Order: sequence, then C-alpha cells, then structure tokens
Amino acid sequence: MKHPTTAGDPGAGGEPNANAHAHDPEGISRRQVLELMAAVPLAAALETTPAGAERAVRVMRQAAEERRRGGKYAPAFFTPHEWQTVRLLADLIIPRDERSGSATDAGVPEFMDFMMMDRPRLQTRMRGGLRWLDNECRRRFGQAFVDATPEQQTAILDDIAWPDRAPAALSQGVAFFNFFRDMTASGFFSSKMGVEDLQYTGNTVVPEWTGCPEPALRKLGVRYGEG
Repeated sequence: MKHPTTAGDPGAGGEPNANAHAHDPEGISRRQVLELMAAVPLAAALETTPAGAERAVRVMRQAAEERRRGGKYAPAFFTPHEWQTVRLLADLIIPRDERSGSATDAGVPEFMDFMMMDRPRLQTRMRGGLRWLDNECRRRFGQAFVDATPEQQTAILDDIAWPDRAPAALSQGVAFFNFFRDMTASGFFSSKMGVEDLQYTGNTVVPEWTGCPEPALRKLGVRYGEG
C-alpha cells in the first residue's frame, strides 16, 4: 500500500489510484514487496498442484486476451457484487502504472475465480473475507466497499494491510487481506504481463560471459577486483 498522505490521487484513466499506497512506512515500494512475494512458487502459495497452477495461469492469460478483443468473462464462483469487489480490490493492490497494466488487465480476477472452483476449500475464506470487507465498510461509512469513496476504501485497507500495527479487533480483515494480496501477487506475476513487468530475461542464450553488467554492479555497490 502507498503512503496514506498521497491516497486518492487519480491513477491512469482517471481511476482512483491505490498506487497511492505504493510505499509502506519503511519506504519499500509496493512493486518491490509484490516481486518478493512472487518468488514463492504459485503451486505452493495457493495450495494447489503444479497442473492446477498451470491451468490457472492458462485461464488468466486467455481472459486477458479475450478482454483485449472486447469479450466479457462470466464468473463461475463469484456473485456479480463479489466480482465487482474482487476487481476493484485487485486493482487497488496492483494498479495500472507507467510500467504495466493492473491486476485486472492481467486477468487476475479470472485467475481467482478459477482457483475458487479448483480449490473449494478456499471458497469460505474468500467469500467470508469479502463479506467482512463490506460489513466493515457499512459499519464505518454506511455503504458497501465498492460504493465507498477512494478515501474511505483507503482508510479501511490501511488499517488491515500492516499486521504488526493492525488493531486486534480487525484480525479477520488482516487475515483476509493477506490471503487476497498473496493471490493477487501470485496471479499477476504468473501472467504474461507480470513476467514482462519483472523484466525476466531467463532462457536466453549467452554466447559469451563478460561479467555482471556495470549498472547491476553499481546498484549492488561492488566492483570487480583489479589485476
């Protein structure tokens, strides 16, 4: 999440920008945190088999391609209201920025819908968490999460995004947000868009090894010894 002092700034396309939460209190960027989370294998992170993870990624990539052609996805698990909330929350976690598209652009909500059907034991956690989010928003602001203002949405997410400082009374919300954020990051960085976002350059033939690139050495603060 971005620092709350910048919350609610307009993002790409004039949408509320939860990239307004791109930095945590320690100064670590949202993308750095999510990239670290993406290092966890998808199958392990989502308690599924490698084959299940592969199918989920395929669904996500097909959904992203279908959206580019103007198609519309019909969720198998989520209700229409839940689907709206999932899409909003995923894009608050990974918004569109100058480097790549948002979680929704990458097909992450479709990925989550597939996982709910593929791993039924995750359904109660997801549906209960979405209900908690709406109930908390109604308690504070008198309306469902998707109907709240960007500032109101930010206020709730800031209270549950940092487990170490979250009030004990919000423990259910903290658990749900961690779960949802893990799924969002796992899905996004398994997508074609996410892999490109990571600037992954593996599986590339290197005809000659000339050492670590100079920009990388400077970033690490090291250099090759002379002589």
